[in-house]
Amino acid sequence: MSLAPGARLGHYEIVAPLGSGGMGEVFRARDTSLDREVAIKVLPAASASDPERLARFEREAKVLASLNHPNIAAIYGFHEQDGVRFLAMELVRGEDLAHRLERGPVPLVEALDIVRQVAAALEAAHAAGIVHRDLKPANVQRTADGTVKVLDFGLAKAMETTSGDFRRSMTITSAGTTAGMIVGTAAYMSPEQARAQLVDRRTDLWAFGCLLYEILTGKKAFDGPTITDVLAAVVTRDPDWSALPPETPTPVRRLLRRCLEKDVKKRLRDAGDASLLLEDNPDDAVGGDRRATSP
Repeated sequence: MSLAPGARLGHYEIVAPLGSGGMGEVFRARDTSLDREVAIKVLPAASASDPERLARFEREAKVLASLNHPNIAAIYGFHEQDGVRFLAMELVRGEDLAHRLERGPVPLVEALDIVRQVAAALEAAHAAGIVHRDLKPANVQRTADGTVKVLDFGLAKAMETTSGDFRRSMTITSAGTTAGMIVGTAAYMSPEQARAQLVDRRTDLWAFGCLLYEILTGKKAFDGPTITDVLAAVVTRDPDWSALPPETPTPVRRLLRRCLEKDVKKRLRDAGDASLLLEDNPDDAVGGDRRATSP
């Protein structure tokens, strides 16, 4: 639904639109009862009668409520007003990485600070049994004080250990919102995600590798003119390792290799391991082996 500034949803007053996507429209709003600004995410009217979309929206609320971490945007409440369902969430002020990357790659020290915080957020989500499934630059925001927040758990999913009919609820959200058989954003999908197979935390670690690669190079690890071309690259090709800056430390190159391993059994298994690799010997993480030119 389209809400004009000044419109009210319960005790929330709409201030301005922030963005929109397949999972909802987001507005900046003022909580008149607590006198603070929040983000309001409204389920689109066209989706309100779709049981799957509604269930996913409610699941996002429960997922966020189960997570309490400084690098994950908090949720304040799940509400319904006059048939409109919406989430009240922490308003994260700052620039998302997608906009930042429009200006080119991020310097190494800054890049490593960002991904350390992203890894911490993933570690917390995974410990709670949650797979994000749509980690990408647009869902990572950095505040003025340098704090990084992982946003948009609208596609998050509780980890599964049985097969189930997982394919029934899958939707592509790349290059707009397009009906399909897989869920996520094509350029950051793992090979198993692209094949519509069951996913676990290792899918997030693949996306983490894509994110790290893009932050360092300013280029997507897997790209193409169409979604089909992107997915083909994900499944069959390696990133251009030569695009990494020459000063990229050897431990970071190894981390990228392990995250972007197409064989899920060989891929890095835990975000905590990524954190340890990034934190281990921080002097090397900044200036390490500058002679290395490949992972």
